[in-house]
Amino acid sequence: MFNDRWKLPRAGFGSSRGAVFSPPAIDAAGRSSNSGGNVYSRHSHGLEQFFNHIEDRSGLQLLDFSGVSQANVGFITSLGCKLYSDDLIQSLDLAFGGGDIYENQSQPERIDTFLNQNLNFPENHFDGVLLWDVPGFLAPPLLKAAVDRLRRMVRPGSYLMAMFHAEDRASQVPVYSYRISDAKTLLLSPRGSRKPAQFFNNRAVENLFQGFESVKFFLTRDSLREVIVKR
Repeated sequence: MFNDRWKLPRAGFGSSRGAVFSPPAIDAAGRSSNSGGNVYSRHSHGLEQFFNHIEDRSGLQLLDFSGVSQANVGFITSLGCKLYSDDLIQSLDLAFGGGDIYENQSQPERIDTFLNQNLNFPENHFDGVLLWDVPGFLAPPLLKAAVDRLRRMVRPGSYLMAMFHAEDRASQVPVYSYRISDAKTLLLSPRGSRKPAQFFNNRAVENLFQGFESVKFFLTRDSLREVIVKR
């Protein structure tokens, strides 16, 4: 089963669910641009470990923050799991656009609205979350609130997969749509670039998930570091 988490149309955007998002051009606040580019494939040890943990367990509920894609829907539902999908990068632009997107992510009222629109699930609802590289585009006040909310949403013993850009001096980093080819292979589709909210070394990642049971890092050959977090 599949649920698309788009909830309501906003001004300037269509109401169609699962539509492909074309990010706006880069502005002073560092929001995304649509630079195009070729899809490329990468082996993912983090993805492999994530699916190893749910192997042969049907009926699980998973949350995917890369937006709706036939590849992810088809693969995950073929495992007998229920999938909820949301394009959290697009949701960030919708919720915090108009001015400096990262300054706006420090406003308590807007944070509460964002969480209630995008992370409004019961406690212990999910058995796994595919965060991808979303944490790097959340300013510290929003990121802390979002991780606290995620911790309540996932069941004890469940897993989250996240990615962190390693270029700690880059003014812009690539933004991707993440598509699952198989249990150990990802297809990355470029969707522009974006100014990161912050960068993370290993200690910073561990501090971010300090309320969780464990954090495991995987070496990669490109600039994306993979992390598996156990609740």
